[in-house]
Amino acid sequence: MADIDPKLLEILVCPLTKGPLEYDRKAQELISRNAGLAYPIRDGIPVMLTEEARKLEDG
Repeated sequence: MADIDPKLLEILVCPLTKGPLEYDRKAQELISRNAGLAYPIRDGIPVMLTEEARKLEDG
């Protein structure tokens, strides 16, 4: 499981809200709390498409 480059994390934002993202290493996702979405990371590359994102569960 590869880590995301911290410099990449600094510049990536949620394409929907333009807000910050949190890196979930275990799930290999970038989380947008404001949008309630989790963007997948596939083969070390963030997939920043809303249609590919998973909705976060409430709670």
